[in-house]
Amino acid sequence: MAPRKVPERKDIAAENRWDLSPLFDTEETWEALFAETEAELDGYDKFRGKVGESAQTLKAAIEFDLTVSRKLERLYTFAHLKSDEDKSKDRYQGLLQRVVGLHTRTAERSSFITPEIHRIPDEAMKGYLAEESLKPYRFFLQKILRTKPHTHEEKVEQILAMSQEMAQTASTAFGQLDNVDLRFGSVQDEKGDEVELSHGNFITLLNSSDRGVRKKAFFQYYREYEEHKHTLAVIFSQSVKKDVFYSRVRSFDTCRKAALFSDDVPESVYDNLVATVRKHTAPLFDYLRFRKEALGIDVLHFYDTYVPIVKDIPFSMSYEEAAKTAISALAPLGEDYTRTLKEGLFGGWVDRYENRGKRSGAYSAGCYDSPPYILLNYEDKNINSLYTLVHEAGHSMHSYYSRKHQPYVDHDYTIFVAEVASTFNEILLGDYLLARYADDPAMQAYIINREIDNIRATLFRQTMFAEFEKITHEIAEKNEPLTLETLSGVYRDLLAVYFGDAMAIDDVLCLECLRIPHFYHAFYVYKYATGISAAIALARQVIDEGPSARDRYLSFLKLGGSMFPLDELSAAGVDMRSPAPVEAAIEHFAEKVGQLKEVYGKL
Repeated sequence: MAPRKVPERKDIAAENRWDLSPLFDTEETWEALFAETEAELDGYDKFRGKVGESAQTLKAAIEFDLTVSRKLERLYTFAHLKSDEDKSKDRYQGLLQRVVGLHTRTAERSSFITPEIHRIPDEAMKGYLAEESLKPYRFFLQKILRTKPHTHEEKVEQILAMSQEMAQTASTAFGQLDNVDLRFGSVQDEKGDEVELSHGNFITLLNSSDRGVRKKAFFQYYREYEEHKHTLAVIFSQSVKKDVFYSRVRSFDTCRKAALFSDDVPESVYDNLVATVRKHTAPLFDYLRFRKEALGIDVLHFYDTYVPIVKDIPFSMSYEEAAKTAISALAPLGEDYTRTLKEGLFGGWVDRYENRGKRSGAYSAGCYDSPPYILLNYEDKNINSLYTLVHEAGHSMHSYYSRKHQPYVDHDYTIFVAEVASTFNEILLGDYLLARYADDPAMQAYIINREIDNIRATLFRQTMFAEFEKITHEIAEKNEPLTLETLSGVYRDLLAVYFGDAMAIDDVLCLECLRIPHFYHAFYVYKYATGISAAIALARQVIDEGPSARDRYLSFLKLGGSMFPLDELSAAGVDMRSPAPVEAAIEHFAEKVGQLKEVYGKL
């Protein structure tokens, strides 16, 4: 039997693709806006040397720059969504490169604005901020004024702006290699069918009840990374060196401090996360040992950590059914939330299925003038796809509320709070599914098992990733080399810490650090771990308290980027400056492990 092939883009039905026409009805309209935006760049010259003359001139400069930025975001959104549909299509890679280039030129032309704002005398700025006309831009200006110690004179800023496109080289090279050039061959699934191994079905195969299938898929997948490990290590090390360069240019002590600065997140939040998780690995080891016993195996390997421990519970759910399930699960958030989500999930927000060349994984993306689109690689037989849909729906609804209730200047929420909205939805889904299968102990065990694995992947695993980023950047900051041996060695040591003696560490697993796309956006992954900690706390409030907590949570979604993220979470009812939410999340994990053991014992 011929292997089941990954379909070409042209073979994906229109109803299973996102509808990008709200952005641009034709590529000609994209080209027209591109030309219009490009022509507007000369408009920056009328503000050069004059930004601080008066509150009125300052306001005009801000509004002109925001208008250009808004158009750029619309152009970029279309180009990057089209390029992610099929990375092998040069036409859309070209559009993306053009708009990235235009963004770089815009940053170059506008680079004088921030230094000129910084040169406004403190008393004059205080007077400007008191004027009613600048009221909508006070938080925007506050964020700019914070950057004064890290901003250079105009010529240096211009050069730094010009370097941005070049700075994406490592990330772009990794993306092309990982999504287009790597080929993983074919494997037999548990039915004996030959299937092409891909990013999209790798985890599905690791969910197989046939251990031979899991092992084969795991080692065959990593064989491709083994064959490219030297190239991948060099690409990663260059990305880290880029981070070091910009942190030093910006006068930050460390790359991490530079990355956390824009969110006004103290390094203690990051350190509390790592220290707290390291201190409380016992529940994780307890779960892994139980998993080994439940699977009836002598030694647990990484390829044994995805398969449900409850046997004979085949999972299959179409995209349509998954969307309906998501809508029902999120009913505690109210009719307005679920009605809007239903319209989006069935009305063109979502690019549903994998095709050859499509970007792996999933995300929610858009701009102020577009729907909050969702890219999926949905697999009917993988329960992770259901959770991924609910997760990305959380991002998209956050975007929907932010854009609806905030002006453009304040709509863009930070990634720090974004991960709260997405994991919050996953928690509601877990509660909904437990109630739905209240009379089915086997299915309940399956669902609890899935929630445990989600927390394990999001809290423990992402914290391990966060610690890897911290260590590797510290090595580079000491001007020491980041060789393949160094990277894999650091990762092996962390695997030993976060899995203990509960799991055997196969040598190829140490190459996992070379295949994580988020590492090319440094100090991003810790936000998954802090996000799920905050989300567990907020979801429990909504479930336990009802409408008052729901309204408080929806108000949080509507804040967009109008406050710093820790302040937004504090308003919602969670203090992430304290280790308490992380400790509570781990306690919740431990309770779920105990619950799983109890339910599993009834089978």
